[in-house]
Amino acid sequence: MKIEKFEVGESINMLCSGCDVEQDHTVESVTKQGKITKAICQVCATSSTFSRGVKTSVAMGGSKTASPYDRTRKYRKGQAMLHSTFGQGEVTAVIEPHKIDVLFGDQTRRLIHSQN
Repeated sequence: MKIEKFEVGESINMLCSGCDVEQDHTVESVTKQGKITKAICQVCATSSTFSRGVKTSVAMGGSKTASPYDRTRKYRKGQAMLHSTFGQGEVTAVIEPHKIDVLFGDQTRRLIHSQN
């Protein structure tokens, strides 16, 4: 299995937390091993940071804000939200049909979703 290496300035396609769809991102920084540590969306300027290839925080750009958290809405990995207590977050995993892990700053919290 070949490990993919990235370079600063390279363009990659990934799910954007701000746009909520797949978008081109510019690699801003990488490790010595070529793993991405920071990428910025070319459309909305949302900045995402990574540790060991895993997204660790999201900073929204100025052009689009995340929608407010709604426990009745069904979320998917990569979607952005604005929680009234925890602030800006991004869904990092769908655990069960009604549970999601959301990264807020540098802390992950488990929330419910898709509740009727």
